[in-house]
Amino acid sequence: MGSLPHVVENCLGIIQVLSDGSIFRSEDIKFPMKVQDDGSAVWKDCLFDKKHNLHLRLYKPRSPPPATNLPILYFFHGGGFCVGSRTWPNCHSCCLRLASALQVLVVSPDYRLAPEHRLPAAVDDAFSAVKWLQNQALFSNSGVGGADEWLGEGIDFERVFIVGDSSGGNLAHHLAVELSRGSPGLAPVRVRGYVLMAPFFGGTVRTKSEAEGPPEQYLNLEILDRFWRLSVPNGATADHPLANPFGPYSPSLDSVKLDPILVLVGGSEVMKDRIEGYAKRLKEMGKEIEYVVFKGEEHGFFVNQPFSQVAKQVLQKIHHFMHKNSL
Repeated sequence: MGSLPHVVENCLGIIQVLSDGSIFRSEDIKFPMKVQDDGSAVWKDCLFDKKHNLHLRLYKPRSPPPATNLPILYFFHGGGFCVGSRTWPNCHSCCLRLASALQVLVVSPDYRLAPEHRLPAAVDDAFSAVKWLQNQALFSNSGVGGADEWLGEGIDFERVFIVGDSSGGNLAHHLAVELSRGSPGLAPVRVRGYVLMAPFFGGTVRTKSEAEGPPEQYLNLEILDRFWRLSVPNGATADHPLANPFGPYSPSLDSVKLDPILVLVGGSEVMKDRIEGYAKRLKEMGKEIEYVVFKGEEHGFFVNQPFSQVAKQVLQKIHHFMHKNSL
C-alpha cells in the first residue's frame, strides 16, 4: 500500500499543496482586520469574464460632484498571485476609501490564482479586465445601450489610472508595457498613468533588504519564495520575465514607450531594494517615473489601513499624480 498524500507546501494556512498534486484552498480565513466603511461610497459586483467566472467590483462616491465626469481608477489586489480577492476586507475597505477620497469610479477585478492557475493566467485576466472597460465605453458611446448603468453618463473614459498593490503592482507594470503610452489599443479608453504600490517582483539573486531584512510582521523571504514557487510556470524560477522585469530572460524595455508611473513603497519592506532597483532602471532609460518611500512602513500599509494618517499621505500622492497627468 502506498503512503497517504502529505502536505508539501503550506501557504499561510490558506493553500495546501499535497504530494499527489492535489490542492486544498481554505474558505475559512481569519482576517486580522474588519471592513472600514464610513458610508461615503457605494458598490456593486459585475461579471466581466464569463468563461472563467471572474467578477469585478465597482465603487463610486455616494454623492459625486455635480457637472463633473468621474475619472476611472482600476485597483488590482495583491496576494503573491496565490491569495486575495476583491471581497477580502482589506481590499474592500481600500477601494471604498479610494472612491470617496479621490472622487473616482473604482474598478476592482479578481483574477485567477495560483497554483491552480499559474502565470500568465493573472496577467491575461488583468488584460481582459481592462478590455471589459473598452467594451463598456463602446456601448456607452454608441447610444444603443448595453453598458452598465454606472458606466453611462458622468464617467470620463479618457482619464483612467491603473493602481496595483503587491502582485497587483506587478500586473500594473505588465499592463503598462502591453498597452504602451496612450493605450492606443484601448480606444476610446485612455490610460493616463500607473501607480505601483510595493510591486511584487522577484529574482534569484538576493537584494540586500531581502538577504538582511528588516523583518516584517506579515511578510518574509520564505513566504515570498513560496509565492514564486507556486505561481511561476512549472520549471521556471523567480527570474521568469513575468516575475523579474530585468532578469536574464526578460526583453529589454528601452524602446517601450510607457505612460507615467508612480511607485510607492514602505521603508521597512523586505522588497524595498528590489523595488528601488526597478524604479532606478526605468529612470535610467528615460521613463517618466516617480519613486516615493514611506519611512518605517511595512508591506500593505495602505491597503491594510486605508484610513490611517500615512494613508492620507498616499492619497495625496495619488491625487497629485492623477491631476498632473490629466491635463
